[in-house]
Amino acid sequence: MAKFLFTMMPANDLGLPTRLVPIARGLADRGHQVAVFNPAPAPSKLIAEAGLPNLPMPSRPMPAPVMDLAQAGSAWDVEEFFAAVYLDEEATRGETAVYADVIRDYDPEVVVDSFGLLTCLAARALEVPLVTVLQGNIHPASDGFLWWKKDRPAGLPSAAAIINKVAAEYGLRPVERCADLLAGNLSLILGTPETDPLPASANVKYVGPIVWQRQEARLPEWVEALDRHKPLIWVYSGNPRYSNAPTPIDSIVVIRAAIEALGQMPVQVVLTTGYQGVPDEVGALPPNFTHAAYLPGLAMAERCDLMVHHGGHGSVMTGLLAGTPAVIVPTITERESNARRLVAAGAGEIVMPATGADGEKTIDAAEFGAAVNRVLKDAAYRHAAKRVSESMRQYGGAKTAADRVEQFAAGVGRQPLARVR
Repeated sequence: MAKFLFTMMPANDLGLPTRLVPIARGLADRGHQVAVFNPAPAPSKLIAEAGLPNLPMPSRPMPAPVMDLAQAGSAWDVEEFFAAVYLDEEATRGETAVYADVIRDYDPEVVVDSFGLLTCLAARALEVPLVTVLQGNIHPASDGFLWWKKDRPAGLPSAAAIINKVAAEYGLRPVERCADLLAGNLSLILGTPETDPLPASANVKYVGPIVWQRQEARLPEWVEALDRHKPLIWVYSGNPRYSNAPTPIDSIVVIRAAIEALGQMPVQVVLTTGYQGVPDEVGALPPNFTHAAYLPGLAMAERCDLMVHHGGHGSVMTGLLAGTPAVIVPTITERESNARRLVAAGAGEIVMPATGADGEKTIDAAEFGAAVNRVLKDAAYRHAAKRVSESMRQYGGAKTAADRVEQFAAGVGRQPLARVR
């Protein structure tokens, strides 16, 4: 049996753990030794729900993050995104050291990571084989978040200079782009070539969508009891507020849009927030709204007539796998990228928010309401979503991913593995 450590960028959202937990749970069920590391509150709840050990923080303190969230939210691609997240050399050095401690202390045979740039760096520094689980638009070979604009502008920022200083301290050669570190010894791509296209030259394996849901999970009785003669809309905002003060990447605009446009419509709305509360500033929800901090995602997507969400890759995958159309209010360019792929497949519509002088996002409620009505009434959207669902199910999802990770670990023990740089 092998020993695996699952790591990811520790954002307080469910997108990254949702894709990794099913693989980790599958490997644990096969008898392998598995642990996860993500100290953020909402992911910690999901990891605990799956019955997986979540490693504690090491004794070394984690430095306070230094980030430009406005740049992160408007980034052209993952390279510019990393430039916004790792713009402070000392914080980057300290955070890398924490991840190196976690890996060194747990001593896994393989690290399985998603979007954790510095955990990927630490794995390389310690010469631990690395598997990365990525959506297409964050793989180094992708066309970026703004892929429909074709050519990446020259001179966009990169954190490569900072990352290379830290890498050199571990004896690693420099990289031209930070994104190069995300390509593991094995790279698994979520989704399909339609939803997450990459050039044929990319050395990747598609595994289809991965959505976490306990095998015995069921929707609560109050959901099943909702009137089936009225359309049911599932509104998922993700994290409404990432801090006590507004930030440019908040998804509270999704909740506000839903309240303004759907509160007077003859529909039923279930609002979930991914183990987050509804901010007090929202006020009382309309009578046709019901809030739950968390519900089984795939079951809820299959039960509803329409999903409304912020464009997270996991939300897009969940809806498409269920064959349910969506109206998306993307809150950052990475989410806009995912939304535009869904729209290109014919499975929904996108309504872009505007950013005010105070940095808060707002939306045209009439435009949003019209989009909701179109998607509810035109069966073509649901037909398109079901077509994509059928194509997705050919890839195997979490089981295929666990198979490939397991086979990779077995191969590592039989032959030398080149150090990834």
